[in-house]
Amino acid sequence: MDETLSPVARMQRSAIREPEAHDSGLRPAAPGLFGLLREDVGCVFQRDPAARSRLEVLTTYPGVHALLFYRVAHRLWRWRLHYPARLLAYLARLVTNIDIHPGATIGRRFFIDHGAGVVIGETAELGDDVTLYHGVTLGGTTWNRGKRHPTLGSGVVVGAGAKVLGAITLGENVRVGANSVVVKDVPAGRTVVGIPGRVVLRQDADSDSALGINLDHHLIPDPVGRAIVCLMERIETLETRLAERGEPPGEACPSCEADDLCGVETARNLRRT
Repeated sequence: MDETLSPVARMQRSAIREPEAHDSGLRPAAPGLFGLLREDVGCVFQRDPAARSRLEVLTTYPGVHALLFYRVAHRLWRWRLHYPARLLAYLARLVTNIDIHPGATIGRRFFIDHGAGVVIGETAELGDDVTLYHGVTLGGTTWNRGKRHPTLGSGVVVGAGAKVLGAITLGENVRVGANSVVVKDVPAGRTVVGIPGRVVLRQDADSDSALGINLDHHLIPDPVGRAIVCLMERIETLETRLAERGEPPGEACPSCEADDLCGVETARNLRRT
């Protein structure tokens, strides 16, 4: 039976499993609609230091407005009131410039920072504590019906302008760098950058905040820069060996704008950064 469930549904089911004999008591039930809305508003203060009051969040945050519309539209969608749900989602897009399909599955404490240009497709599934920045697309790669949008585990952070495409899965606490394009599955705790997205960093457990959410998606390595640094060090080593054997390495490089980047010492300094 569990094999037919989506990854997010399995995570949610395991989170509310029946208590065992040694359990001290029942786990709290999942919150209702108004409980979800309270959590959505409350999590803004944990992830946006610019938020100062609930009134400010409720009246000036388009990401919160879009999520409020979505929570209601999703209930209508589950009740098979598809047209009213789509109409409400359309009105939300007009007001917020955020397009969330009412059929998408979104967990608790979801936050869209800034919000402009975010698109979330019909079969997308998001776990708890997911954060998206402006310009993010969770899109499909096929016109066929069925699962065609990504699944994001709990604690995922997707940077500004990034695209996550297809029926792929991003594990828990994955970070996607700004403007990346992710088209393959990503294991939990990894950082992905580039086009197409490549895993460049494994997240340390100690790097999480007290809330378990790492928002430092901008602190990512530059794999191309590191490759260039390695080449510079290798060239310096080869030229040194040629000089030791009395063989000239060749004509000196002409003066250019990159003079300050040449040399093994500079390469070592770049590697440290």
